[in-house]
Amino acid sequence: MTSTPPHKTEHSKHPEAGQDPLGRLDNDLEAFEAKRRKTPPVTGLGGAAGDGYRVLGQMLGGVLGGVGLGWFADRLAHTSPLGLVIGLVIGSGLSIWSTIQTASRIGATAKIERGTVDPAPIDDDDDDHA
Repeated sequence: MTSTPPHKTEHSKHPEAGQDPLGRLDNDLEAFEAKRRKTPPVTGLGGAAGDGYRVLGQMLGGVLGGVGLGWFADRLAHTSPLGLVIGLVIGSGLSIWSTIQTASRIGATAKIERGTVDPAPIDDDDDDHA
């Protein structure tokens, strides 16, 4: 009956069996991070179109929400046009503020992802006159 030598164990089936344990761990970590870095497949409309629809939804939602709350306040308080007008003004103002905040965040994210872009030079020459 033959016995397996002590240095020949189950780990000897792996190609990195001769490496030290930290070397194997480094290789495993690099392989894991390489799998994790793969970009997911793009689904849906993509980033820019999705951001545009988000901004559009904020604008419409703010205005319609303000009008709806103003109409509801009019129904409760019997102040027919006043609540609707105030709701429209407040809803429009809040939706504009929210849209500016979202657009600023989207612009900052795009600038970070794509790098900064130098502004176009200002052309002060009058090309209209010959």
